[in-house]
Amino acid sequence: MLNQYYGDYLTVAVFIIMGAVLVGAAVGMSKMIAPKAPGGLKDIAYESGIEPVGTGWNQSHIRYYIFALLFLIFDVEAVFIFPWAAQLEYFDSIGRGAFALIEMFVFIAILLLGLIYAIRKGVLKWE
Repeated sequence: MLNQYYGDYLTVAVFIIMGAVLVGAAVGMSKMIAPKAPGGLKDIAYESGIEPVGTGWNQSHIRYYIFALLFLIFDVEAVFIFPWAAQLEYFDSIGRGAFALIEMFVFIAILLLGLIYAIRKGVLKWE
């Protein structure tokens, strides 16, 4: 039994080592095969074939990042609601349907409060 236990660890170790060797070999081969032609044009930013104008520095408004975070929050909400909806019939069959329903209403209410807060702060205004 103990031999089988260590054998499982040995199998995992062999796969980790083989994975590291394969990744190292792929990176090494790409370093050897890749063309090396340094030049001034390779150091400039690529802008769809158009000559770049000005510097590469561009300042973005914080509102765009907050908007993206809000999208992420509500996207994750959908990820949590889908399995709940798929299992709601099961919860009802074991007598926990009402609890599961109330639990989801609390979850949605908390997210709704966050959305109302964001609307009141003016985060969702696109100017």
